[in-house]
Amino acid sequence: MAGPPKLILVSSRVVFSTVVIIALLIGGNFTAIKFALDHTTPILMAGMRTVIGSSFLIGFALLRGERLPTRLVDYRNILAISLSITTISSGLLVAGIDRVPAGVASLISGTMPLFTAALSFFLLGTRIRPVGAVGLAVGFAGTIVLASPSLVGSPGGSAAAAGIGMLVVSALAWAFGNVYMRWRDLSRVSPVMLVGVQLAMSASVLVPIGLLVEGVAETDWSIGLLGPLLYAAIPANAVTFALLATVATRATPTQAASSAYLIPVFGVLFGWILRGERLGVVEAVGGLFVIGGVYLVVTSAARAPAER
Repeated sequence: MAGPPKLILVSSRVVFSTVVIIALLIGGNFTAIKFALDHTTPILMAGMRTVIGSSFLIGFALLRGERLPTRLVDYRNILAISLSITTISSGLLVAGIDRVPAGVASLISGTMPLFTAALSFFLLGTRIRPVGAVGLAVGFAGTIVLASPSLVGSPGGSAAAAGIGMLVVSALAWAFGNVYMRWRDLSRVSPVMLVGVQLAMSASVLVPIGLLVEGVAETDWSIGLLGPLLYAAIPANAVTFALLATVATRATPTQAASSAYLIPVFGVLFGWILRGERLGVVEAVGGLFVIGGVYLVVTSAARAPAER
């Protein structure tokens, strides 16, 4: 009886360390994308980061001696994850960041675990404890507070409202992909290869759309684009999604999403340090509500008897 608890303890420490690294890398992603968008357009930016990320991960996996998936069912499952996380979610994320400050974008994206908890209930039958239900209510209330300035006719409100809407749908799509990785059996594919193929599928969708809709006339092929693009593509995209896929196979969906209440903290911090962004009172209050709600949801799920 002494063996299993030890494994759980080690796993918990690994999960905690991993989610902190994920939060740090993704937190910087919002500011990196903001800098990159000074030199290019949203859909093309999202497409380019998937091309770079997929090339990096698939090349790394092949060098480690891994092989591409061979089963059709695995490709179907990876396609579902690709469409939700790295196509719809990533595309809308970049488009949303183009319309709102990086710090606010990170706070809106931080609602992902709230959607994860709700989808886990409907798709996996995971019970939501009373504290978790309170967290859902608090977190979504914070989202409404964050959106309120753009919904009451403030200057630039229509663009900001569109951006917030995109970021909310992005968080929902990301949550679905996170739950899907627990809903379907993907054990035959390593996390690195899974995300590499996933990003390649997304690239095949985003790049043609970006070229067709936006073209390259507004893209400045300079170091100002290359530096942020490489960060957004490899550390903040390829590496973090591979880490997320690893965590998702060893923890519950809400535990795997626990990095999200740290992501906004780093997102706001990097936005302030690197771009001089400051949160207003409304954004600060809404952000605290979101982070507090996510914390309640994640810790409630982590303590649930069924998830020990």
